Amino acid sequence: MDPQDHERFREFVDARWSTLLRLANLLTGGDRHEAEDLVQIALMNALGRWRHIDDPEGYVRKVMYRHQISRWRLRRPHREATFAVPPEDLGVTDGTAAADLRISVAQALARLTPRQRTMLVLRYFEDLSETEVASTLGCSVGTVRSTTHRSLTRLRRLAPELAAPAQAAAVSTNVPKGAHT
Repeated sequence: MDPQDHERFREFVDARWSTLLRLANLLTGGDRHEAEDLVQIALMNALGRWRHIDDPEGYVRKVMYRHQISRWRLRRPHREATFAVPPEDLGVTDGTAAADLRISVAQALARLTPRQRTMLVLRYFEDLSETEVASTLGCSVGTVRSTTHRSLTRLRRLAPELAAPAQAAAVSTNVPKGAHT
């Protein structure tokens, strides 16, 4: 690698590290160490092909997605992380509700399977279309649709506090759909 390419690579890493780490954090379910490893693996792959890459960020993101897919395909025993339950409404109006929501979303994502988490991150955090997700993950659009649907259903069951107020009330009272009270 010539010095000019090396400098371009360093500038890319300096400029995009935090964004890539944030994405990796979502993909790994909040495990900071795994997230850092994921970004570093993707950057090492990019470094070897740096001269031939037209869209560095797109390339690094795709490597991260595919490497994360490989991790959940290995079928390692899955350790489910446990988290403390966030306190109920404390009546604070200084913007902590948004932080609580981010924590709740991160905890709920961490409780999904890696495949489900990857689908939701690509679809809703990365804002990719179903076709783009299917292309990125090497699967059919139907697989993306069904996995996304099952993932959202499980997310709603695991974290009812993230549902809309009317849905959360129905979930918390366990009233079957269509039942009259």
